[in-house]
This record gives sequence, structure tokens and C-alpha cells, in this order.
Amino acid sequence: MAVGAGYLLLGLSFMVSTISVKACVSTVEATVPKELKAGYIISEVNLQHCLNNTHLELTTSDPDFAIQQDGLLYAIHSTTIHSGERAFVIWLQDQQSHQKWKIDVTLSVEHNMVKREVTLKRSKRRWRPLPFSIRENDLGPFPKDVQQIQSDSSQNFNVLYKIYGQGVELSPAGLFSVVPETGMLRVHRAVDREEIPEYKFFAEAVSIDGVKRDRDLDVTVAVEDENDNRPEFAKVVVISVPEHSKIDAIVGQVNATDRDAPNTLFSQVNYRIVSNTDLFRIQPETGVVYTISTALDRETKDTYEIEVEAMDCKGLSYGLSSTGTVTIQLRDINDNPPTFKANKYEAVVEENKKDVLILRIPVDDKDLVNTSNWKAKFVINKGNENGNFRIETDPVTNEGLLYVIKPLDYEENAVVKLEVAAENEAGLVGSNKIWATVPVDVKVTNVDEGPEFEQANLFLRVKENEPNGTIIGTYSALDPDTKSSDGILYYKTSDPASWLEVEETTGKLRVVGNMDRESLFVTNGIYNVTVKAVDQSSKTGTGTVVIYLEDENDNSPVITNKDLTICEHYGQLGSVKVEAEDKDDTPFSSPFIFGFPKDHDQNWKITNEEATSMRLEQARELPSGTYNVPVIIGDQQGKSEQQSITIRICKCSNGQCVTSPFSAALGVWGILALLLGIASLLLLLCILLTCFCGKKKETVDVDNGAEAVLIKSNTEGPGEEVMASNFRAPAQHATLEQESQFQQPPGGGLQDIRLSDFQKTSNGYGGETLDGGMWNGPSSFLSATNSTMQNNYGQQFGGGVQHYADQNSTSIWRTNGLVIDQKLNGFVTEHDDRFAQDISHVYGFEGKGSLAGSVGCCSELNDDSGLEFVNTLGPKFRTLAQVCRKK
Repeated sequence: MAVGAGYLLLGLSFMVSTISVKACVSTVEATVPKELKAGYIISEVNLQHCLNNTHLELTTSDPDFAIQQDGLLYAIHSTTIHSGERAFVIWLQDQQSHQKWKIDVTLSVEHNMVKREVTLKRSKRRWRPLPFSIRENDLGPFPKDVQQIQSDSSQNFNVLYKIYGQGVELSPAGLFSVVPETGMLRVHRAVDREEIPEYKFFAEAVSIDGVKRDRDLDVTVAVEDENDNRPEFAKVVVISVPEHSKIDAIVGQVNATDRDAPNTLFSQVNYRIVSNTDLFRIQPETGVVYTISTALDRETKDTYEIEVEAMDCKGLSYGLSSTGTVTIQLRDINDNPPTFKANKYEAVVEENKKDVLILRIPVDDKDLVNTSNWKAKFVINKGNENGNFRIETDPVTNEGLLYVIKPLDYEENAVVKLEVAAENEAGLVGSNKIWATVPVDVKVTNVDEGPEFEQANLFLRVKENEPNGTIIGTYSALDPDTKSSDGILYYKTSDPASWLEVEETTGKLRVVGNMDRESLFVTNGIYNVTVKAVDQSSKTGTGTVVIYLEDENDNSPVITNKDLTICEHYGQLGSVKVEAEDKDDTPFSSPFIFGFPKDHDQNWKITNEEATSMRLEQARELPSGTYNVPVIIGDQQGKSEQQSITIRICKCSNGQCVTSPFSAALGVWGILALLLGIASLLLLLCILLTCFCGKKKETVDVDNGAEAVLIKSNTEGPGEEVMASNFRAPAQHATLEQESQFQQPPGGGLQDIRLSDFQKTSNGYGGETLDGGMWNGPSSFLSATNSTMQNNYGQQFGGGVQHYADQNSTSIWRTNGLVIDQKLNGFVTEHDDRFAQDISHVYGFEGKGSLAGSVGCCSELNDDSGLEFVNTLGPKFRTLAQVCRKK
């Protein structure tokens, strides 16, 4: 690779003198051409031993030259060496220790230049990129040459150079260009480093025939910074410090930013205070503000404004500067205790009053409102030894609120003197003041009071089960004004178990019930009774009698689980756990003593005895069944009683007994019960058959002239399952199939019985006959049916069924049919007069031998004829009805 026209400058020599092997160089001498292009490398300076080479700041006194951190010294602008020599200085500064080092540079012009072919062989052709840069805000003229690039391929081919990328065709487009024949880069306008600090684009070398002769070169153009930006403050700068701070207390830090290149002289800012310099100072390099006075009092002035100047170039005269206003706020400290507005306060309260506000105590505090430095906290220092008072703070007004929380007694103390102190939630700081106090006199006014018991709670210790009539104590009260108990009466207000009686005039407590310590009314052995005392002016006072019942051994241990089950396991003897409890307390309770009575059957034994339980185990294999096992359980004092445990031995499934088809113990009785039930059913069936199918023939006596008489008949009509409710209301001139069809009752009832089962014949009057009788629609059949049911089964069925009479009785049936038709139509249509004739009727002569007695016209017909009961007689009655039905 070569830079320029392919010529090397012969005679170019570098002379670097060093102080020592491990010392930083102090001088650099180099021979260079008279005309230096931008990017020309002068020398590589060894900075390895120069100060702390990792934090060096490198600058040159000549703006045409620059040095990189790796020591590469080069020309950043095209320049000319006049008078054959040029000198400048390289400055090195350690940014941590601020130590400085100077290197003197001398450049000499060599006039002897010889053209030489470059014969350097490379395994790969490559561009030789040189670092170069352009200065921001350059005044031109433009376009301006920046740097010449050249490819090694130009030694063998005529190449043309092209560039592309940022600043060429990409934004900002048109900034850079290249001379195709020479490779000279040009810039076409001024640039701003604060907008784009460097530009990156690519260059390529193409021969005239269009073939790319080298790989593309990435070119980076850095923009050199100029001090064109002033330091800038934030719009609002607020810092704070506690009032009365010591001298050199840190208030806060001021920060101004500079857009110039960071870590350069152009962006290094120094600060100074322009105003209020008698209270504050600022550290120039850091911007930290300190106090220089202790006279900062927030209650006098809480805010200060100072004007601060920020200048870059470390505050040097040629630096750029700006000013800003900084607001300093003084933070409040609790340097002012609250003070009372008066020297003394008084309050008045009636005796026996409690939970009442009696006084408001105002205070003043100069500290910041609604802060812990301002909020008051009141304390009663003296006079509240009995706890009668409470004081708290009103959160809105900051006043002290004095309450009476425990009644005061005028007879004991008519005036209570208090001392109240006012403090803050926060402690005092920076002040030698103390908390203020004020006296408060509370005057107690006298009122007529009710009686008071000498003891608010009377404690008594009594043995349980004391006999009735025993005096266990006296609970008396006194009038607080007279200190006498004369005229005071006593009553119970609470005695849950009614165990005590209080003598009305003396207050003596007498036992009137069994005082059982194990009662539900006793808690932890304590029973409470409330007593009320009433004086002559009906004023009252109450007190509580607290009775501690002493335990006695009046309870034996009791088994808690008396019904137990043992599941059979082949070849194993089962056992159950028996638990007991004793309501008495120690030493009248557990551990228990378990045993059997003397005459026990030796089938069981006791094992694994514990304090309150044991295991009852089979002593031998026992058959399945239920066993009653007597046991005796005693407490520590030997109090015991015999108890019985029921144990069932059975086969189990999932821990539950499985019931066997027959019980071994009850098998005979079960069979006898079954046979007895069968015999009872057969006897009942025979009785029913006799009643329904074995009626004797009886003749009809019609010579006595009686009308409307229910007559027994030996003619078996249709079966007993025929019910009036199974007929539809008659329709005039309707066919027999439409009028007389039986209806199947919902859900069962008498089945498959139709009028079609009976013989039907037509007559000339629109009626039909059943077995020789006249059929006048459903009504005539209902009349016959009801009469027969009446005679065969009595009033229990609400009417009987009577079959058809002889031809001589035709007129009677027609009369009855007309009445029934009228009644049935009334029920179907729900006319208002359907009950009008349903009353008892008196007849002149009922006839002889009538077992039915007097009946009214259909008076026994309930709604829908009342035959619904037939459906409830069960399957046996239906079977009997089918047997007796006429086929």
C-alpha cells in the first residue's frame, strides 16, 4: 500500500530521543517533506512510560497536528513547512493526578527526494487507511481537499476511485466526493460535530474496463471539535439545606452541561457564585455548594436565590460562559417548641361523668405547619395518678383535648389539679429550649348519687353442693353522701342458674339451688351473680358477686362410647377402645381404674390401660352377635359405678357390619312372623270373597207404597269397580259409545271396565237396557250403582250400587234418574244452585224392613260422586272386583 503518487521520500529519517528506557520521551525530531498532506504520519511516539498512560489527555500547541492515544503523530490538515523547520509542543496530562508532561517536537524539511518503484510484495492487496479528520464549522472555501486515498492495484492498472455510504448518497447526502483519477477526498460544506461526530463510508478501486481491482475500503472521517457551545444549566435548579447548618455544610451540587466533545478542554466547566457570596460558596471544579454562615433561619427567611456562572475551558479567559439561577431552600428543623396561649386553664365537670370532653388547650408553634416539628403532643405530668383523664391532639387545630374517662367523686376530691406539657412529635434540634407546661384546675360539681357497693366485685369461695339455706356472704352498699346503708334494698339482676337468693334489706346471699361446679352456667369454676342496690330516691347501684366453686368428688367416670363394633377376622381375637371422662377436676378425676364385676363371664379382658381409656379384648373366640359387657370404672379417690358396654361382633365391609339374610338369634321368630302374616292375608281374602260374592237373594216389597226406598237386590250388576266418576256427563241424543264410555282414572285405578262389558239393547225412546233394565244415560246407571253400593258396603263408601229392579219399578228409577241427571249437570257446569236441594228430606213413610234408613236425594254424593277412594284400596281389591265382575 502507498499513499500519494507512489513515491517514497528518500532520506526521511526519524530521530526520537528518550530520557531513559523507562522514562517518558521529552523530545521528538523528524524530517518531513515541505508540503504535508492531511493524514501524513510524522512519527509514532512511545508513550508507554508517560505518567498513567491509561488516563492521558493529549493536546498539541499546533492546530495542524494531532497525536493519538497510541502515540501516532500525524498532520490533520494540509500544511507547508516554511523556513525549513517547524516546532510545537505535545502536552500530556494525567486526568486523575492532574500531573503534566511536555514533549518538544521539531520538524525539519529534507529537499533530497528520489523517485522509487515500490516493490513491496504482499500476500493480499489492501488499502492503507490513514486516520484523518475535518474541522467543524470550517469557513471554506468549498469544495475542500481532505485526504488522498490510493490502492496498490494502481501500480498495475489504471484505476478509478468511487465512494458510497454516509455523506455521499446517504444522509447527509452530497457532503463528500472523490476525484476518480487521483483518489482525493473532498468535503463540500461545513459540518457540526455536535450533530454527527464522525462519518463512515466506503471507497472502491475499479479499472477502466469496469473490473473491481481491490477490496472496498471503509473510511472514517472524524470531526474535530471546536469550542462553539456554552455550558447550559437546567431550567430549574433547586437545592436545599437544613436551617442553622454548620459552616461548610453541603447544600447541594450545581451541574451545567457542555455539548462539546467530552473529556476535552472545551467541555470542562468551572463554577463561581456571582451573588450572595456572604452565605454560600461553590467548589469551582465540582459545582458543590457549601454554607459559610450559621445564620440561616427558616423562620426568618426560608428561600435564597444565588446566581452561578459556569465557564468551559476550566474557567480560562478564552472559555465560553453562561449564568443560571439556583434556588436554595432551607429545610425546617424542630428548633421551636410549642407554647401555650394562656398561663392557666380551668375546667368544670360533674361527678360520676365519664368519656366527656371538658377542655380545649390551644398552642402556638413557629415550625413548618403539618410537620412532625409542628404537630403537638400533650402529656399530663401530674394529677392523673388514678387514670381519670386522657388528653389527645386535635389533628386539625393542633389543640389539646382533655377528657374525663373515669368518673370523679366530689366527696373525695372537689378540685383536681393537673400539669399539662406540650411537646412535638419530633424532638428538639439545635435549641436549648425545653417543653412548656401549664397548670389545669378541674372543678368537680356535686350531684345526688345512687348507692355504691363497698366492693365493686365481691369474691367468695364456696364448696359446690352446699345445702339450701346456707348463707355464703353479705353484699351491702352505702349512700356516698351519708355513708350509711339505711333504707337501701337489694335485688338480683342476674342469676343464670337461680342458685342464690338476696335478702332484700340486708344483702345476705343465701343458697336456694344445687350449686354444681360441673354445670353449664359455670366457667372455669366461676359463677357470677349481679346485684342491684336501690335507695329511697330510686337511685341504683350495681355490683357483681364472683363465686369460685370448690370441687367435690360428686361425679363418677362415665363411658363416652358405649356402642362399639368388632369386625370378625378369621383366627384373630378382636378388641375395642373404651374411653371415659369425669366432670370433676383433679384429684377427683383421671387416671381411672378399670375392672369387671366379680360375676363376669370371663369372655373379655382389659388391656392397654391409660389415664382415660382402655382396650376391651376378647378372651376367647366368640360367635357373631351382640354382647353386653359390664365394667367398673373408678377415679383416683375410688368413686366408681358399674356400666354396660354394648359390643356387636359381625362381618364387615369397609368397616361397617354386613347384615346377614337370617339372624342366628332371631331366626325362629322371623319365620313365625312370616307365617303369621301369610295366614292373616289369606283370612282377609276369604272374608272379602264372602262379602262380595255370597249375597243372599231378597225379594222386593213394593206393595207397601213406599217411594225413594233403597232396595237390596240379588242381581249382581257390573263389577264393583264401576264408579260414577268414570262416566262423562250425558249429551242429548248421543250414542251409547259417546255417553257411557268408562274413563281410565289417571295413574291406575280400576282398569279395562267399560259399559261395553254389559249387554246393551236399543229401545224406541233413545235409551238402552242393561240386562233387561232401562238405560236413560249415565244418570240412571249412577242411581242404580249408588243404591247397590249403599246396601252392599254401607255408608262407609258414601253410597251403594243397586242393580236394576223389576219392570214394576221402572217409574221409580226414571224419577231417580231425572234427579241425578239434574245433580250431575249442576256439578259439571258448576251452577250456583247445584247444592240447593242437597239437604235432608222428610218422607211420610219409609217402608218396612229397610236397613238403609232415611236418605235425602243424593245427599251422600260428594264432589264427583265420592268414589275416588276405590283407587286407594290396593291390588287385592282390584283382583276381587275382577273375580266378581259379570262376564
